[in-house]
Amino acid sequence: MEYRKRVVDAQVSMLMSAMGAVVLEGPKACGKTMTAMQVARSAVRLDVDANARAAAAIDPSLVLEGEPPRLIDEWQMEPSIWNHVRRQVDDRQANGQFLLAGSSVPADDETRHTGAGRIARLRMRPMSLFESGHSTGMVSLSGLMSGQLARSTDPGLDVPEIARRVAVGGWPRFVDAPVDQALTAMRTYVDEVRRTDVQRVSGVDHDPDRVLQLMRSLARNVGTMTGVKTLARDVAGTEGTIDHKAAYAYYQALERLMVIEDQPAWGPHLRSKARVRVTPKRHFVDPALAVAVLRATPDRLLDDVELLGFLFESLVIRDLRIHAQAMDAQVLHYKDNTDLEVDAIIEAVDGRWGAVEVKLGPGMADQGAETLLAFVEKIDTEKCGPPSFLAVITGFGLGYVRPDGVQVIPMGVLGP
Repeated sequence: MEYRKRVVDAQVSMLMSAMGAVVLEGPKACGKTMTAMQVARSAVRLDVDANARAAAAIDPSLVLEGEPPRLIDEWQMEPSIWNHVRRQVDDRQANGQFLLAGSSVPADDETRHTGAGRIARLRMRPMSLFESGHSTGMVSLSGLMSGQLARSTDPGLDVPEIARRVAVGGWPRFVDAPVDQALTAMRTYVDEVRRTDVQRVSGVDHDPDRVLQLMRSLARNVGTMTGVKTLARDVAGTEGTIDHKAAYAYYQALERLMVIEDQPAWGPHLRSKARVRVTPKRHFVDPALAVAVLRATPDRLLDDVELLGFLFESLVIRDLRIHAQAMDAQVLHYKDNTDLEVDAIIEAVDGRWGAVEVKLGPGMADQGAETLLAFVEKIDTEKCGPPSFLAVITGFGLGYVRPDGVQVIPMGVLGP
């Protein structure tokens, strides 16, 4: 399969030139190995090489031998590799020695030393629409943060195609597959997570059916600030009881597998006395996982526009995260005690910020703009600075700048 360039490629190269080792973290099947192989000159894959796993268990330094940059794929299968990589980096006193790719985060271990100053971490996610070829990239997120205006032609996306992109997701092996094959693959992925992966990363017995019930509750509440206790109660009310402690344990396991990724809250300085909510929003790393958990299809999503709207927002958040990371920015959300809510805040390390409302249909742009303008009135811009941009991201239509300064951007033109 021909390699498709990823937004994260440039970040990998930059970090490899600056650090002794880079850890590339992301969910299974998001493309980590192929991305790492574009840089590596030698590799060992612990997930498929039983001899290498056995050698690593006896003496982890054995699997580090090879021409640098050396890729250690699925390194977390033998977590002691971390300390040996750190030591090798110290001994060699050279950058770009190792790439560690992993699809789960090992449990904290007091015997594993910090990699500060030696090892950099980089998150990888499934493909954005730009990476998969479903967005023109005509409008750059970094350009928006620099004050550029987002005028664009209609990229040609329509609601049925958006439903397909939501259901298929950005998984490299399936992004061009027939929809029915992609749906089957994602349901198999979810089944493997609930049956095997959760227990593997948690180290304790679990109930696969209860894990699935929790994932279904998450899928029904995607893009909301629902707490884990509430998710557990939701399960109890629909599909049988689940202890809230078990729910927390399952949730943490899903986080370590990077199957879910919370969207933190933004805490700006306010002019008003409104109080900012600090609860994160709940998202799967890719909306296709939510579709698979619910056993939905593009046609069913078209019959449930409200659900499609929530999943479209989750898709937008996925892509914003990918593009924001490329400029060392983060994607947050805002909600206060007056229930004023903004779907996404992009905050750069230098303090610049922009705000985004997500609306599936361009006919809702007025509502989104009204929310954004009311939000800015609450922000103490003397302390936070003015927004670099305000935008309503829509599913389709033209890109233009409204008289009030709010930009309307169809999803099919967004890029890094």
